[in-house]
Amino acid sequence: MSQPNSPGYPDLHDHLAELERRGLLQRIDHPIDKDSELHPLVRWQFVGGMAEAERKAFLFTHIVNAQGRRYSMEVVVGALAANREIYSVGMGAAVQDIQKRWDHAIQNPIPPKLVAQGVCHEVIWQGEDLQGEGRGLDMLPIPVSTPGFDSAPTLTATNVITVDPHTGVQNMGTYRCALKASDRLVVRMATRVGGAGGYLHYQAWKKAGHKTMPCAIVLGCPPYVAFMGPQKLPIGVDEFDVAGGLAGVPIEVVQGISVPLKLPAQAEIVIEGQIDLQYLEPEAPFGESHGHVALEEFNLPMKVTAITHRNKPVIPSYISQVAPSESSVIKRVAYEPLFLAHLKSTLGVRGVKRVSLHEPLTGLLRVTVITFERKTPRTEIWRGLYGAAYFKGDCGKICVAVNDDIDPDNADALLWAMAYRMNPIEDVQLLPHRGQGHGPKREAEGEEDSTMLMDATMKGDMPPLALPTQEYMERARTIWEQLDLPKLRPQAPWYGYSLGDWLPQWEAAARRAATGQYLENGRISLQQQRNDVTAESKFRPE
Repeated sequence: MSQPNSPGYPDLHDHLAELERRGLLQRIDHPIDKDSELHPLVRWQFVGGMAEAERKAFLFTHIVNAQGRRYSMEVVVGALAANREIYSVGMGAAVQDIQKRWDHAIQNPIPPKLVAQGVCHEVIWQGEDLQGEGRGLDMLPIPVSTPGFDSAPTLTATNVITVDPHTGVQNMGTYRCALKASDRLVVRMATRVGGAGGYLHYQAWKKAGHKTMPCAIVLGCPPYVAFMGPQKLPIGVDEFDVAGGLAGVPIEVVQGISVPLKLPAQAEIVIEGQIDLQYLEPEAPFGESHGHVALEEFNLPMKVTAITHRNKPVIPSYISQVAPSESSVIKRVAYEPLFLAHLKSTLGVRGVKRVSLHEPLTGLLRVTVITFERKTPRTEIWRGLYGAAYFKGDCGKICVAVNDDIDPDNADALLWAMAYRMNPIEDVQLLPHRGQGHGPKREAEGEEDSTMLMDATMKGDMPPLALPTQEYMERARTIWEQLDLPKLRPQAPWYGYSLGDWLPQWEAAARRAATGQYLENGRISLQQQRNDVTAESKFRPE
């Protein structure tokens, strides 16, 4: 938490201390090559079969490059959202309360407070200090995110600040920035549907006849501020105001050293500069959050005019690329409550219990699963499917409706529901004219996509799931653990349960069989013999 004499909210150092106190921070003091080892090491906790709750933030204290040069700064990966618990620590709220915090902050913004000094200006580099190997950007231990594919170390955990040249309203977005020289990098201001805030500023500055646009790239903001970049707030909303709403007090800001921008006073590092409005420069390849490598494209060069930082800064880096990743956790925790609120409150769809954005490999944007109560009317299910498909332009290409016994994070369970609860000719709809959205194919190339909606809910009662019921599975698990057999990682469904078509007589017979009294069941069935039916005729006891 925040320290005495602090502005009233935790900075990154406070946050890391809290993560360590909770056992959510892994320190790595062994020498680690930032270009070939750092991100792959953290990646293993996302692809090594570990449960989400087991993931941690990794703090690297001894960083070198391939030539053996050691860096004086530390790097942390996963500090904002290696898992949901870490995200909730940064938000100061339980996971289930995070959307309420966002809603309150957006409705009750608190403007920032301009202060004369901030820790982000404890060390200042300008002029000749930015020139040459080991200086400027080259003094920062920025990792290569996808060794083997990426063409440069890239800033990923950024809060990129620009300002509207007409209104004076700032924007703060998370955009990747590829290092090109000690005093030059290239910014990719991803154009979401309608245009990202920073890119709209770029267009406005260019249209006004300017040759450059002031820009500041902030690394290591206080968590309340850091979460602003990936959150995708409405265009025109000043993220510092919403961050103040989260913190409950004004966020302290300082004036830039070389650019007319307000910067978070408690940031770890600030890179100031001017974005060229006349020339573009090739940037990438880079492993993207949609799970494919983004190939080279022309993006925005930025000439660095100053680098400032606090004493002993820690540089954050997002682990992104193929989901699950830190960036997908950040988006998932933020987006899923928005979808649920849209369906339940805005559209008034009945029976909706949960909306889940499929994370592994598809990266949240392509597959949406809506969980409905059993026996929800068919009209409500289809209203929910249509509502989810068109809530966000880049989400919901494939929307699936399931009942609440299906774990939306278990692809096997989803396929089970599709296989036995869905009649494709009646329960699938295909809709044309969908944009490509964020992915390896781009809308700019003129290729359209389409939408598929699937109702994989039960249309009536079905027989139970054919697994031992919960009490017997739990009894067996106790024995398993007493025998010190390999650690279990139960995946739902791991026990059988009723799906509606199950009579009390069958329940009683099962109880007798499980307690060694099957002969009584035989005596009962003997009384029900008939000679007027064929084999496999259905029988339902009175």
